Amino acid sequence: MDLREKIRVIEDFPMEGISFKDITTLLKDSEALHGCINEMADRFKGLHIDIIAGPESRGFIFATPLAYLLKTGFVPVRKPGKLPAETVKYEYELEYGTDSLEIHKDAIQKGQKVLIVDDLLATGGTMFATAKLVEKLGGEVVGLCFLIELKDLKGREKLKEYRVESLITYDK
Repeated sequence: MDLREKIRVIEDFPMEGISFKDITTLLKDSEALHGCINEMADRFKGLHIDIIAGPESRGFIFATPLAYLLKTGFVPVRKPGKLPAETVKYEYELEYGTDSLEIHKDAIQKGQKVLIVDDLLATGGTMFATAKLVEKLGGEVVGLCFLIELKDLKGREKLKEYRVESLITYDK
């Protein structure tokens, strides 16, 4: 199945010059959604994975069923102030300012092998911050998995120290 055919592309959204990749069309198609999760699992077959982490919010969509399929747990990575227990924070630079992500301090144990999953690789900032949070807690990042990669934004370059897998790539 060609997952690319299941993605709706909307030109000039949310602003002129942007080619928005709408994943809702893939998500509502049961065969495509199952195929997507199975393909993600196949990309990391044979690798020991203790836990899967996913940044909010769309990372949750793919990371949770993948964790279920691979018989691991799932750890959410959130914007500040959304997790109830003690957290660890990672602040990172944006083009105009900073942003940060948090993870529960007890979410990952030292030495655990962690796969991080998100819907989209654009500039790589969110995934880089997520990987650094995992490492800060003593986890080992065994891979980064995405549904879509926007190659022209060069996010893969920011993540060159990690194994990166993308199911669908777009040049623009």
